[in-house]
Amino acid sequence: MDAQGYKWVRWRVWLCRLAALLSLGLLLLVFHWRPRLGVLARCRSCPLAFADILLIRNSLGEQQVVEVLTEEMEEGSVELFGDLEETEWKDTIELYKEKKTLLRYYLFEGRRYLWLDRKGAFIRVSVLNEDWTCKDLYSFQKGLSHLEQSVRRRIYGPNLIDVPVKPYIKLLFEEVLNPFYVFQIFSITLWMIDHYYYYAICIFIISIISISISLYETRKQSVTLHSMARLVTNVTVRRNSGVEECVSSVDLVPGDCLIIPQEGLLLPCDAALLAGECLVNESMLTGESVPVLKTPLPAGGGKYNSETERRHSLFCGTQLIQAKGGGPGHSGALAVVTSTGFFTAKGSLISSILFPPPINFRFYQDSVKFLLILGCVTWVELVIRSLDIVTIAVPPALPAAITTGTIYAQRRLKKQGVFCISPPRINVCGKVSVFCFDKTGTLTEEGLDVWGVMEGGPAGFSELVPEPRQLQPGPMLSGLACCHTVTLLHDQPIGDPLELKMVESTGWFGGHKFTSEALAIVQRFPFSSALQRMSVVTVSSGGRSAFAFIKGSPEMVASLCRAETVPAQFSSELRNFASEGLRVLALGYKSIDRNSDFKTIERGDVEKDMQFLGLLLMKNLAKPESAKVIKILRLAHLRSVMVTGDNILTAVNVAKICGMVGSDEKVIFVNATPPTARSMPTLRFSLEDTQSSVEVITEVGSAQTRHHTELKLKYVFVTILSFQVLMRATVFARMAPDQKTQLVKELQKLNYRVGMCGDGANDCGALRAADVGVSLSEAEASVASPFTSKTENISCVPLLIREGRCSLVTSFSLFRFMAMYSLIQFCSVLIVYTTEIADLQFLFCDICLVTVLAIVMGRGGPSNELHPCRPPASLLALPVLGSLFLHTCTIILVDTVNLTLSVVLCRYIPLNSTVFGTANLPNMEDTTVFDMSGFQYIIMAVVVTKSYPHKKPLFYNGTS
Repeated sequence: MDAQGYKWVRWRVWLCRLAALLSLGLLLLVFHWRPRLGVLARCRSCPLAFADILLIRNSLGEQQVVEVLTEEMEEGSVELFGDLEETEWKDTIELYKEKKTLLRYYLFEGRRYLWLDRKGAFIRVSVLNEDWTCKDLYSFQKGLSHLEQSVRRRIYGPNLIDVPVKPYIKLLFEEVLNPFYVFQIFSITLWMIDHYYYYAICIFIISIISISISLYETRKQSVTLHSMARLVTNVTVRRNSGVEECVSSVDLVPGDCLIIPQEGLLLPCDAALLAGECLVNESMLTGESVPVLKTPLPAGGGKYNSETERRHSLFCGTQLIQAKGGGPGHSGALAVVTSTGFFTAKGSLISSILFPPPINFRFYQDSVKFLLILGCVTWVELVIRSLDIVTIAVPPALPAAITTGTIYAQRRLKKQGVFCISPPRINVCGKVSVFCFDKTGTLTEEGLDVWGVMEGGPAGFSELVPEPRQLQPGPMLSGLACCHTVTLLHDQPIGDPLELKMVESTGWFGGHKFTSEALAIVQRFPFSSALQRMSVVTVSSGGRSAFAFIKGSPEMVASLCRAETVPAQFSSELRNFASEGLRVLALGYKSIDRNSDFKTIERGDVEKDMQFLGLLLMKNLAKPESAKVIKILRLAHLRSVMVTGDNILTAVNVAKICGMVGSDEKVIFVNATPPTARSMPTLRFSLEDTQSSVEVITEVGSAQTRHHTELKLKYVFVTILSFQVLMRATVFARMAPDQKTQLVKELQKLNYRVGMCGDGANDCGALRAADVGVSLSEAEASVASPFTSKTENISCVPLLIREGRCSLVTSFSLFRFMAMYSLIQFCSVLIVYTTEIADLQFLFCDICLVTVLAIVMGRGGPSNELHPCRPPASLLALPVLGSLFLHTCTIILVDTVNLTLSVVLCRYIPLNSTVFGTANLPNMEDTTVFDMSGFQYIIMAVVVTKSYPHKKPLFYNGTS
């Protein structure tokens, strides 16, 4: 983001005011449309340190003007110190009794940027706490003083995600100054001067109705987003004096020690959990309906990052269902505030909704160019009556007309349980060429059934035990019963469905299993997609012994166990189970010193030198709708891709069941290895049936590899994905959440329009990065993606694509129709310009005829099937322009021939043009051209309305 500073120049300001007065406000209108020109005209360039106004260019190249604000820091000031080169900043407070410090900042997209003299630049205030380590966060456990809190409050600003709800008068002002409505006002004024009273009044009334509807919808959406974003509640914080104080959430600042009550709360900020455990519902942010157990942050010296420490981080807007174990005297939990306002996770999502990046869609780009072309047509007759012709050749109703299809599509989607928070994305759905799917919970059922367990050791694997409760008491049974994040809420188990099934299968659930020795969980290291494992530390009753248990992907657990404890048949057994579609988890354990400090023990110390215990086998069934949908997509030549964190063999099995991989297709596995100091990154290719014996190694960036029917990835490092893999791969396995996001972006770089369908927190980044993101959630709308489906299977995907194609085809048809309507009227006016078309004739064509035809054309529903061909996205394609040219020539020819025949063959009575006021009298020329143009409108509506293969015919409109 680049910022340029400007300072007000008084004489320039007064000169601009005078020019605005002399131009009757037109100069202010130009400054409103082009704020940069207003800044250049009234200000002079200056260093940022003295700037009153900033001209900011964001990463997308868009420019915005912001005002620099100032506040007096009467109580103190913030000084930043540290190593400038490494930017290891820490904030401290230096108090001044008499000196006052001026705080300079600006607000951009809701975020506050603070001026720092030592850096000579404006920085995000979040930079002040971005380098906090986990150890730093624990130092805030004692709380902030009132003075510290007051100074931080001035610096960070209020803890509010405040979506402005503008009053109707301001919305009206902004709407009226829109170039489209300025053009309408200009047209109406010109028509009134030219005595087109009826037509001008009707257009004025329609414009008022249109503006009123637009204002109502805009304010309604603002109110909805405001209520969804704004969160003000009372919370309890700890002060450094040890006193607990109830404050408004608006006054929270990073560093505040937050006391979370046992009954939970709706969290108004981002925080790191320091003590106790919290059960959290994150569906508002992620669409994931299963509550997540959060555990205390490791007390190490590593840099804190809310994404990498997600299992220890609490996010704004999430519902804390239950809290416990915060320490002596607290039945709840302790957390430290890390981010507030728009710098929170929820704030970032709201900001992306308020300030979305422009949709780089060719249809929208071409539509602007097309309007310019229509405007240029008028220059041919500029000498005749340029201004009047402009208002005819550029149809005022065009912007409203081309959104008709999108509006109807959004309504139909809502009836089908698919909710959309970004209507322009509907048209983008029509051009999707690749659709990515998460596996668990999306293609397959969320819940799993325990298939059995196999204990393992140096001697090999034991026989399969169908029910874990049948195991003899020992480490394997204890690990299954303890290594999880299941918790009780009102005596009901809450947690991940997989872990619920696992715990229930042991027979320990609810205390039904009687053992000689109970185990207490004293430390949890939650599951991480990046680490592919979780672990717990347990202590036996009486504290006589302590054990650590680990559970996760078989490959990861085996790598953390001592090699001599892993069975020799490990790889072959794992391959067999995975190829059968079973979900496989491995367990390990070790004994640890019972005198260890379990609260501060490092995860790395726990998860090493483990002893391999065995495998837990679970069956994950594919949803019945998955195979049907994938078949529909394949028949429509839409590429389906599975993106999962699961084992490659399990993923391939599900891909075969769903139909992503055909029964007669060969499968090639690709293992990616990252570069080292001595070697290039490599891709290892091996056939599915002969992985151990056939292998081809290719260095990335070297010679081209041969074509493959299907490519599968086991460990993917997206930075070394080759072109061939991206073009051909169907299953991407063992993918971390950030790798899913990167994969979507890499596919987009190949000019794919990428869709993504997922159901959990692991998919949020990919859902937002995709051109079309679909979240499967029971929530009516999730800020995680533009589309949310209440039907928790992928049957919504073909529906969405069909509606997108229908909407895109409708937009094309309406654009062409409105263009031809304007050209028909343009030609008619030119042909009979000396006699003038009457107001009521204009009124009938524009209001009664064209409007009704546009509504009828827009109501058409999508076809019942997906066709292999995709609709075009360019308005400037040769067939489109050629069609318009031929139609225009035909219109001129027909009107000319018709007018000539009426003069030659009929009893033609010419008007006496020398008599004043005869132009609007009934005459044969006008009647002939007007009648013909009416039929031309109707014929053109039928001709340009394209139905097959993406849309139902016109006669289905009544039932769409």
